[in-house]
Amino acid sequence: MNYGEIKTTDIANGEGVRVTLFVSGCRIHCKGCFNSQTWDFNYGKPFTFETEEFILKALAPEYIAGFTVLGGEPMEPENQRVLVKLLRRIKETYPSKTIWCYSGYIYDKDLLPANGKKHCEVTDELLSYINVLVDGPFILKEKDISLQFRGSRNQRILKLK
Repeated sequence: MNYGEIKTTDIANGEGVRVTLFVSGCRIHCKGCFNSQTWDFNYGKPFTFETEEFILKALAPEYIAGFTVLGGEPMEPENQRVLVKLLRRIKETYPSKTIWCYSGYIYDKDLLPANGKKHCEVTDELLSYINVLVDGPFILKEKDISLQFRGSRNQRILKLK
């Protein structure tokens, strides 16, 4: 997995001050996407053990409320297989910090086991670590800058825990 950016003090992508990881790779390609350079799975830098250690260290301060992952698309199966290990370590190390995830895929249609086209062998475990999932593709004609933590009206903020 590659990533485009890590922000160590982000207040735009979830509640409180957060550490944010922008993963690379997305097959949805929403028109008007704010981060279209991350559609390419090869964009950015390789996600390594050192990257993971950097994120865990950045999460240490008490004022950091949690971690957010977005992209690109975290729920592409290739990304899920790497992220599940990271989220597991975050929950083990910082059980009181929240994890937010932004996905253009729809939770009950694409991610659940029954017919989920993006459900893979690690999806259930990955979802078990996520406190809040913002789901749904960005739809340019439904763009609304007054919305908190979402870009278009069709997107939902789902509390998974």
